[in-house]
Amino acid sequence: MKISQEDVILIKNIYLSKQYGARTALSELPDKGWKLESIDSLLKRIRKTGTIVQQPGSSRLCSACSSGGLCAQSGGQAKKASVNSLDFA
Repeated sequence: MKISQEDVILIKNIYLSKQYGARTALSELPDKGWKLESIDSLLKRIRKTGTIVQQPGSSRLCSACSSGGLCAQSGGQAKKASVNSLDFA
């Protein structure tokens, strides 16, 4: 089950105020349906960056543009690899 934004804030508050780890937070609220790995990765991000907001530049690179050739991030044309015609004779 995906953790909602309200749950992310709740986990952060439990971690910061009570110093609970992933297992203790999971046992504190068993009816939420969270997975231990999801909470653990969220707490790792909080420990590393101190925030739950996605950091600038941490999303997909511009090379993951759409197949139409337009880059959604930069608004320009994506660079396509061009293959020169080679003579295989």
